[in-house]
Amino acid sequence: MTQVNSTKSLTDRFGRTVDYIRISVTDRCDFRCVYCMAEEMKFLPHAQVLTLEELEQVAAAFVSLGVNKIRLTGGEPLVRRGVIKLIKAIGKMDAELAITTNGSQLEGMAGELKQAGVNRLNVSIDSLQAERFKEMTRIGKLPKVIAGIDAAIAAGFDRIKLNAVIMKGRNDDEVLDLVNFARHKGIDLSFIEEMPLGHISEHNRAEAYCSSDEVRQLIEQKYALQPTTEKTAGPSRYYRMPESESRIGFISPHSHNFCGDCNRVRVTVEGRLLLCLGNEHSVDLRAVLRRYPGDMEKLRQTIIDAMDLKPEKHEFNLEDEPQIVRFMNMTGG
Repeated sequence: MTQVNSTKSLTDRFGRTVDYIRISVTDRCDFRCVYCMAEEMKFLPHAQVLTLEELEQVAAAFVSLGVNKIRLTGGEPLVRRGVIKLIKAIGKMDAELAITTNGSQLEGMAGELKQAGVNRLNVSIDSLQAERFKEMTRIGKLPKVIAGIDAAIAAGFDRIKLNAVIMKGRNDDEVLDLVNFARHKGIDLSFIEEMPLGHISEHNRAEAYCSSDEVRQLIEQKYALQPTTEKTAGPSRYYRMPESESRIGFISPHSHNFCGDCNRVRVTVEGRLLLCLGNEHSVDLRAVLRRYPGDMEKLRQTIIDAMDLKPEKHEFNLEDEPQIVRFMNMTGG
């Protein structure tokens, strides 16, 4: 395991402390969700992708700088060959380890992930109708994902949360079905406003946009939502419902901007330290890792210096061409 001593923490120009890192381990995915990727995708050559060892060094450097939560993302992180080795290494670090997954690999991997040190899982699921699910993912099979969710529940993770992107005319009629599913399973559910990353010709984001307030109104037709002060390290704002342990969260980059207390940065699969999801401010960590192999102090100082580039906020405009041309699978979910 990579070990370094902690002597500093990460604070940006606006006084925000960064204690949460999302690391993309692959840009590849076995789904092609309509809001995330184009149907025909070109993936990065292997030489441009950080190795598992480099990813471990990045995680260790951030933990030494006070980061206490790491989320592994993709693409679909569980399709990366050898990823369990990386997960075991990070699982031994002094940080909570979470993974965001589409659930396709969970049925066979949930127990192994729990043993490797994963504390929390987020599973993306936008529809409970098999044909619609296949249409929205272009490839995915709903029964396989549900079997994966059940396997994760049986494995006993600290917390499991479903993520659903709600779009008008696509799946907005399933909001209550998704809530009922989460209640039945005894797990959490977050509804996410779509983020305009990458140009997808067959998908009109402005027409499909469904705000968190609209989703909340749909839920309150059946369930009273009580705001709670509970927080994870992420941007969800949580509500409780009567007679249920499930929490309902809302991630609202458009309607309720959460930039003021942003504590997160991302590392993309090719090693870009991305200081904001909705901006292109970044630093090339791959160049540092390969120019100064094994020099953890150089890597740490590069990360510290990068905090000055973190912008105050993002500006998303659904009516225009996307300001950010990279797709979500390149960014890390």
